[in-house]
Amino acid sequence: MRISDNDGGIGGAWFGECIAKKVHSSDRWLWQLDPDNGYSVRSAYHFLTFQDSVTFHAADGLIWHSQVPLKVSTLAWWLLRDRLPTKANLVTRGILPSEAHFCVSGCGAVESAQHLFISCSTFGSLWSMVSFWIGSSLVDSHTIPDHFAQFTLSAGGSRGRHSFMQLIWLVSV
Repeated sequence: MRISDNDGGIGGAWFGECIAKKVHSSDRWLWQLDPDNGYSVRSAYHFLTFQDSVTFHAADGLIWHSQVPLKVSTLAWWLLRDRLPTKANLVTRGILPSEAHFCVSGCGAVESAQHLFISCSTFGSLWSMVSFWIGSSLVDSHTIPDHFAQFTLSAGGSRGRHSFMQLIWLVSV
């Protein structure tokens, strides 16, 4: 794209009025969380520990993968919103009696989506096997949306790599 003034010259009066050149200023990093004081370990720690979980809107865009059947993406959508018919949800809705909320694996914990898919010693251990298989570090998160986002972004790099990690996560659930 070329910027020209009315007489065909490059730049012209418009360029000089609207664009300010900073030839003698130095480039520097700016810590967006605290632009006045800059980066500190305290501000990074505060950001990491006091943030809300990953928003569902961020995860929504990632679960609808073109190479995944619609029913799998729908399952992931229900999972991210804790809408699967786990025993904890069925007890909450009055479908099962309160004493029937224990995990199907026999571990003694309450059967919630969080427990089944992440922390259950029987079913949650799938993630360590998947991480080992693809050569990725194990994701340690406490919520399913966080797990999904961390797993998807754990490979870093290109959009293709993120897409591959999305696909692996969706296949694993």
